[in-house]
Formats: sequence, C-alpha cells, structure tokens
Amino acid sequence: MLKYDLDSATTTEMLGAQLAATLISGCIVYLSGDLGAGKTTLVRGLAHALGHHGTVKSPTFTLVEPYQIGPWRLFHWDLYRLTDPEELEFLGLRDQLDGQAVLLIEWPEHGHGELPAADLKIALRYAGTGRVCQLMAVSTTGQRMLANLVTENPPPAS
Repeated sequence: MLKYDLDSATTTEMLGAQLAATLISGCIVYLSGDLGAGKTTLVRGLAHALGHHGTVKSPTFTLVEPYQIGPWRLFHWDLYRLTDPEELEFLGLRDQLDGQAVLLIEWPEHGHGELPAADLKIALRYAGTGRVCQLMAVSTTGQRMLANLVTENPPPAS
C-alpha cells in the first residue's frame, strides 16, 4: 500500500498524471472517498497526462464518460446515482471488459456483485485542508502499477 498526502487539487492532479504513466491496458481501478474528496480530480490529472485536452467532468449524471486518447480507451464511471447494480449490464459495462479498456470506477460499492474485481483500489479522504490518498494493489496488474509508481514518484516518508 502507498500513501500520499495531497495539499491541493494541483497535487491531486499531479498524482493522477503520475498514475497515468503506470496504466496497463485492461486495468480496473476503483476510486473511493466522500463527495468532493478528489476522485474526479485524480482522473482529470490522469486523462490530461495521457493527452486529453478537453474537460474531464464527473460522470455523476451520465454514469459513464468514455475517452479515446491516442491508443487508450478510458471509461470513467461514477456509480453514486446507480439504483441497482444490475443496471450496469444495460449501460454496456460488459462491452468494456475486453482486456484493452481502462475502467476508472468511482463509488464501486454501488455496483457490488456486478463489477469485475479491481486491480488497484484508491481511497481519498479529507485530512485537514488537504487529502490523503491510499493506493492498494489487489492483483498482479495492480502490483506492477504500484511498483512503477514508486519508481517514478516514491511517497514521502511518514
């Protein structure tokens, strides 16, 4: 597990950018945290680092925002407003599980029982005026991603 102290939206986006360099095709990333904790901010930094030039908004109302960025196919999910996990079937989740697309899923607990297992779990929480971000690998893919992240951006000593 890695832990980063984030003192601003800028540092959250920077961590997202560093995470972009570790992406592996087909990886699934769960993002957890209270409203406003920085989940979409982290995704914004990731998407911009990959070369997306437009806005990256929270898919709270659309539930999913797709991005084609060069060779990367990203799907940014926000399940906060999902009323039944079985709705994921009708929203096309299965089509995205092709081993190539990267799924970034906010509020994964709302899709319990229907979501594929995560490779990486990211938890953001409030800490004073900043945030604490914990990253936990839950597969060999996730372990490779975290190993690459540590090589490029080691967390500060606690």
